[in-house]
Amino acid sequence: MGADDTVLVEACKKGDLAAYEQLLQRYQRMLFNIAFRITGVYEDASDIVQDSLIAAWRRIDDFRGDAKISTWLTAIVVNNSRNRLKQRQQRQKVELYSLDAPIPAGDGALPDLPSRSPSALAQLEASEMHGFLRRCVEALSQEFREVLVLRDMQEIPYQEVAAALQLREGTVKSRLFRAREAVRDCLKKTAGIS
Repeated sequence: MGADDTVLVEACKKGDLAAYEQLLQRYQRMLFNIAFRITGVYEDASDIVQDSLIAAWRRIDDFRGDAKISTWLTAIVVNNSRNRLKQRQQRQKVELYSLDAPIPAGDGALPDLPSRSPSALAQLEASEMHGFLRRCVEALSQEFREVLVLRDMQEIPYQEVAAALQLREGTVKSRLFRAREAVRDCLKKTAGIS
């Protein structure tokens, strides 16, 4: 199917952009899916993956090979996703006015609000059950959502999830159990699933 990851990484360390492009083709979709599931925002996920892949290229010499290249890339994407969520929370704290607040009376000019139409990805994921599940996953706290996305949605082995999140494998399993229970409870409440 292509060169082995180890061979590609060694070529990347020598400055081979074609080898890096092969790595990108192999992992870009998975990394985007992780970023999107953690942040819940298509545009943020696109930016995160782009920034992560640029950072990975610049720091490719730091990759020691202790884990798989996919695990290393996943860790970069998870960290950048965390940072993006923190930035979003900070912006919301200092926002001048809320979109939920009544529009102030005055000169009659309405603020230019962002479009409420769903993105192309949201339209593709429009099935009702998928929507319930997505909302339940987004309602999870960050630590539980990350584990659920990496293990259950991306099917990354426990050991690699633990390495990517810098946790013990037992902690990953415990958080995953609690995340699954929370999603199950949420689906019971929102979709009436038993």
